[in-house]
Amino acid sequence: MGLLGKFFSNAGKPAGIMGRVMILGMNVFHARVANWGMSRINIAEPSEIAELGCGGGKNIRDLLVKYPSSHVVGLDYSPLSLQKARDRNRDMIASGRCEVVGGDVSAMPFDDGRFDLATAFETIYFWPGLARCFAEVRRILREGGHFVIVSESDGKDKPSLWFKSIIEAMNTYTPEEIESALKEAGFREIHTEHHESHSWVVIIAEK
Repeated sequence: MGLLGKFFSNAGKPAGIMGRVMILGMNVFHARVANWGMSRINIAEPSEIAELGCGGGKNIRDLLVKYPSSHVVGLDYSPLSLQKARDRNRDMIASGRCEVVGGDVSAMPFDDGRFDLATAFETIYFWPGLARCFAEVRRILREGGHFVIVSESDGKDKPSLWFKSIIEAMNTYTPEEIESALKEAGFREIHTEHHESHSWVVIIAEK
């Protein structure tokens, strides 16, 4: 793997100096798709929210603003991402509205049925088996809870296919593939929205 591939591989699990640069870049370059995805979430005020693959913590902050009465828990398996997310949301952690914890989406350290809403922004590309991880997301949601996936790639766009060719352990998925994995995991009432002029996708599934 060349230097470029090593740098972009930090998108999955940021570490070291390259990882620090990657986190800063993701917060900036993913902001537009994240903001669009956030605007498509029209779910009544949830009590408990899980932000999965929380990265540098921008989406944690945005969820706390969008839902001012909610408690948000960010999860990531990169120690560097956890540090950055905690730094960014230090005030909300101190106030008791937020937690940031380490863990893997395939075996999360949460009780069954804890959350009303789980979100995954720009992260499922690196999950180790969609249906298996989606089943774990379903486990931590209460009955009637929602899972929101926001992806910049629709599995067909050239930039993401190029990134996939140089980044180890990265996969891109079409909306149909994501929907199929959600159904296999036991989700129902799946709604998919494709941005009118970009490859961006938001998928909302109900338990």
